[in-house]
Amino acid sequence: MTDSGSPNRGHPGTVTPVPTGAATPVAAAGAAAPAPAAGRSTRRAGRWNGRESLLAVVLLAPNLILLGVFTYRPLLDNIRLSFFDWNISSPTSTFIGVKNYVEWFTRPDTPRIVGNTVFFTVFAVAGSMILGLVLALLLDQRLPGRNLVRGVIFAPFVISGAAVGISLQFVFDPNFGMVNDLLRRLGVEGPDWYGDPAWALVMVTFAFVWKNLGYAFVIYLAAVQGLSRDLAEAAQIDGAGRWTAFRRVTLPQLRPTTFFLMITILLNSVQVFDIINVMTAGGPRGDGTTTLVFQVYRESFVNFRAGYGAAVATVLFVVLLVVTVIQVRVMGRRTAQ
Repeated sequence: MTDSGSPNRGHPGTVTPVPTGAATPVAAAGAAAPAPAAGRSTRRAGRWNGRESLLAVVLLAPNLILLGVFTYRPLLDNIRLSFFDWNISSPTSTFIGVKNYVEWFTRPDTPRIVGNTVFFTVFAVAGSMILGLVLALLLDQRLPGRNLVRGVIFAPFVISGAAVGISLQFVFDPNFGMVNDLLRRLGVEGPDWYGDPAWALVMVTFAFVWKNLGYAFVIYLAAVQGLSRDLAEAAQIDGAGRWTAFRRVTLPQLRPTTFFLMITILLNSVQVFDIINVMTAGGPRGDGTTTLVFQVYRESFVNFRAGYGAAVATVLFVVLLVVTVIQVRVMGRRTAQ
């Protein structure tokens, strides 16, 4: 018999209807179950982020300490020293304010030294990058003996600047040097590389380019080998010539590499000292090849005016900082476009 008050209760084969929108006990339990798991996941993520932060601090701390001790502390000390008159052989110094900076801006040799620095930097950076890119594109082709040529181009980069300067002294010697001998065979009178300031500046610029060409070449070669071949083939199918494909396809892909090389070679060229010191010692005629870095050395360690040398170094630092910031912003805008 069935219970008339509860027609479906306990009767086999019958299903109790559930009102629409109501949750069954099983469903409610299932919906509530993920809450503890989510809480545990959040706690695990928090612990993992804490471990990552601790690991980052442990790994970065030694480098930050070394940078602070050997880079930023000397930089700040150099700026402080630029406001003093200090003979480097004396234990005492005298505070003179901005007189070192006023002297540098008003000295008659400052325009010549700044001009030497600009000439050397512009042609050193441009020469290294242009020749490096041309050689990278050329030696990316399947040519016989290309690996040997790659090694020959890169070899001067691992040689010290002093050794390069000594070697090129004989190459540019006005009397028995290879360059002037070759010019005489062609019926051209060779210049006085060590007596004419203009040609002496060209000589040391060439020496820097020859030494650092391998660096730009290797970086560009790696970038060229990673270029997208699909874009080059698409440009060829569209009928683009070699120059158009290079300008429209290759160069845009090499933009980050070009920016990197521009910054690194610029900083390296502005700081060059060994080549100039060995080949010309800042001459001829006093300051024919003197750059700002060489002036820092000469004023600090030859004339023993450490305060004035620190002022020149500070001016150079500010100029490099401004140029680098401008390059970064220009490159960021071009990349965004």
